[in-house]
Amino acid sequence: MRALCWNGVNDLRVETVADPALLNPHDAIIKVSLTTTCGSDLHVIDGLIPTMREGDILGHEFMGEVVEVGSAVKNIRRGDRVVVPSFISCGSCWYCQHELPSCCDNTNPHWEQGEPILGHATAGIYAYSHAFGGYAGSHAEYVRVPFADNDCFVVPDEVSDQQALFLSDAAPTGYMGADFCNIHPGDTVAVWGCGGVGLMAMQSAWLMGAHQVIAIDRYPERLAMARDYAGAITLDYSKADIHEALLELTGGRGPDSCIDAVGMEARGEGLSQVYDRTKQLLHLETDVGAALRQALYSCRKGGNISILGVYGVMDKFPLGLMINKSLTIRTAQQHGQRYMHRLLDHVAKGELNPAFMATHHFSLEEAPKGYEMFKNKEDGCVRAVFMP
Repeated sequence: MRALCWNGVNDLRVETVADPALLNPHDAIIKVSLTTTCGSDLHVIDGLIPTMREGDILGHEFMGEVVEVGSAVKNIRRGDRVVVPSFISCGSCWYCQHELPSCCDNTNPHWEQGEPILGHATAGIYAYSHAFGGYAGSHAEYVRVPFADNDCFVVPDEVSDQQALFLSDAAPTGYMGADFCNIHPGDTVAVWGCGGVGLMAMQSAWLMGAHQVIAIDRYPERLAMARDYAGAITLDYSKADIHEALLELTGGRGPDSCIDAVGMEARGEGLSQVYDRTKQLLHLETDVGAALRQALYSCRKGGNISILGVYGVMDKFPLGLMINKSLTIRTAQQHGQRYMHRLLDHVAKGELNPAFMATHHFSLEEAPKGYEMFKNKEDGCVRAVFMP
């Protein structure tokens, strides 16, 4: 089959590789219909995530058709149209039973690579280095899905392929971020980052009862999407003093909840950006923490901070600020299995629609071009979708 492979930092090639095969009775093979880029892919491509190997297949956000199932698979069958969360969950360990699937104890066969860094191994994830399991990704014609009964969700007829695609990662991540905010009627929610996850966090905040949603970014086309598709008030951080603008929009108090949907490659302004980028380039830290620091600074006292962006090691983390402002911090890699039925229901009822994020479509052979456009945010690209 053909697949998009990582061959080194910023070296992506579409190659012919072996077809996936059933390795376990609980596996399924999915013929990929649609698969999409994700901001966290850029950390892999840029070499910020260690333990990648030459030839690893990229991609973790996808949907498709079941073409083969193992003998122990009971809940899906050949021909089913399914969406698959990016984190792999066994469904039976303590963490999966407590609705923490991205913390699953049983799906990362390379646990020993992550445990010294994290203290405990996380779940496996498609195409996110060998420290996270070394699973082949979805930018391919076919992909093997372990624990298929737990991780393949049949897509109802009312939900299109393009809508289902983003329920694999962007929508559940954004929905989880809003859920973490404990939103009450009348609340103001500010979201840093108008990429796929941020846009889904905005739509989700409205579903959970927010009174006002504020979007923060610097790209005009992304701010326009936040306004037009997520009903948000928009702020361009390159032109406005974000802290002062948020105080003005909230009667001097600050947002009740702040969601960081940016992560380690945020862009700051002034000397702080120079400081962070220099330390990042010298490998003294992995993160540029401008968005998260701004969210912590601007959130009201006693408010909620939801961190969805991917982070590694950050310098100058304002712990004292968090303590003195009585902030509640919640963060996680996305627990897609926890939210999937809810999300499918929202989309089927027309209450949530992520399809607008598919701004550009490519064949699999054009995937390197798609990633270049996505990475450089050319032509207003929010998500590049590949059709194997």
